[in-house]
Amino acid sequence: MATRRPRRAPRTPGEHFAVLDPATGEDFAQAPDQQPEELDAVVARAREAWRSWRADPVARTTALLAAADAVTAAGADLAPLLTREQGKPLAEAEAEIARTAARLRYFAALAPEPQPRPLDDGRPVRSEVRWRSLGPVAAIVPWNFPLQLASAKFAPALAAGNTMVLKPSPHTPLATRLLGSVVATALPEDVLTVVTGQEPLGARLASHPGIRQVTFTGSVPTGRAVAVGTAASLTRATLELGGNDAAVLLEDVDVERIADRLFWAAFRNCGQVCMAVKRVYVPARLHCDVVEALAERAKAVVVGAGLDPGTQLGPVNNAPQLARVEHYTARALADGARAAAGGHRLDRPGYFHAPTILTDVPPDSPVVTQEQFGPVLPVLPYGNLDEAVAAANDTGFGLGGSVWGTDLDLAGAVAERLECGTAWINHHAELSLAQPFAGTKDSGVGVAGGPWGLYGNLRPFVVHRPEGP
Repeated sequence: MATRRPRRAPRTPGEHFAVLDPATGEDFAQAPDQQPEELDAVVARAREAWRSWRADPVARTTALLAAADAVTAAGADLAPLLTREQGKPLAEAEAEIARTAARLRYFAALAPEPQPRPLDDGRPVRSEVRWRSLGPVAAIVPWNFPLQLASAKFAPALAAGNTMVLKPSPHTPLATRLLGSVVATALPEDVLTVVTGQEPLGARLASHPGIRQVTFTGSVPTGRAVAVGTAASLTRATLELGGNDAAVLLEDVDVERIADRLFWAAFRNCGQVCMAVKRVYVPARLHCDVVEALAERAKAVVVGAGLDPGTQLGPVNNAPQLARVEHYTARALADGARAAAGGHRLDRPGYFHAPTILTDVPPDSPVVTQEQFGPVLPVLPYGNLDEAVAAANDTGFGLGGSVWGTDLDLAGAVAERLECGTAWINHHAELSLAQPFAGTKDSGVGVAGGPWGLYGNLRPFVVHRPEGP
């Protein structure tokens, strides 16, 4: 079935653009279409706000804790708006808001510590490493977890004493604008500014000479463009560029015991998770059992609008992404794959695709080699563990991976061989606020999360002084 073209209101540059409900494909609101030239004034105000914001860490802690409380209090307004523009079930939107508030509280409690460093050549001199904020920084956030990823960027940046200009995706600007307004009630003016608009707004923000660091989450091509933009002014960049995570099942895996966890590791948020399971490698003798268990769950899951009670899986967020999912699925089926469940777009308004389990998939099919980022999961058999590990690592991505089995020592040994930033055993994509988050290869540059996220928003400043009088 051909992808329906969304009905959009005409765009008037400098005014507003349409925001679509992915459950209907129709316009339901407008967002300000800010222009690149407006950023000069926004960045200038952020720089002015930085002068006082950086000076008082105690006041920052108080303000961030108050911001967390404000986010929690605004949850009843934020959650339905997030669901309306993103598509995810309301319960998942509420969980995203809770995570946003928790991240603010976590980073409010962190503070950089001066580090005395005696010189190692015998001179009577002592050095101390101190930490300074960077200035105005920027964040560009995608549409899959707009609030959670926004807070993952602004919470450590603000805690470090920086100010921030934040740009959400044009697909999900509204909840982020509201979040920015809520957080701003607890902050001095211009410490956090949300700007919304279509390209080239993001490109201008990434290359703006007044911005001292850019953090970006999104596709590899756009991440490379951001890196080029930051290079002109030697601006630091942290890039999280997606993944093609593999799950490797061992010979001793208990299929029924892990089937629910494995299914939702792939299909949460309609598969639109950078660290979702996107490929499953299964011992050949268990292949049929795993396909059957996952297909049974795919056929039973309730697909619908996120605001409908009982919905477990919402729509794909936008028409271009749905077209990508359809293309990869159709290509796999044309090349000989079989859909054990789904395999097609659902015949209803909106951007709904049936939860799909693919078997007999050629290993070089794009649905295996690329990040499909939707509710489609290929399941591939392997003959031995070396073959499985080689296949799991045969990708340009390196964000996450997981190993599933009963022998935890063997699972741990296999996990050590995965070329990725995080490996899980018998679960997937579970993170702590206190741990680092980073990928290898094309999955990105830099580290987020935990103390690493705080120090990534600071620069060292070294003071040398004589010892004694």
